[in-house]
Amino acid sequence: MAHFSVHDAKTNLSKLIADALAGGEVVISRGKVPAVKLVPVEPPGKRTFGAYRGQITVDDRFGEPLPDDELAGWSLD
Repeated sequence: MAHFSVHDAKTNLSKLIADALAGGEVVISRGKVPAVKLVPVEPPGKRTFGAYRGQITVDDRFGEPLPDDELAGWSLD
């Protein structure tokens, strides 16, 4: 784990980013107290169509109209 002061981190930011992306741990300290750790951002996962297939079911009543009392609760008047 490499420790750097805030001043050194400002001066060598590109190098520190490259080190973190390569898997190294980079810690930036204020004085002698560690303040932050520089780590790579995980890219968002790719969506897969049908990922929940077989895990979600729809009731047979799904397409039926709502009862009047329940439908009244959705009124914007």
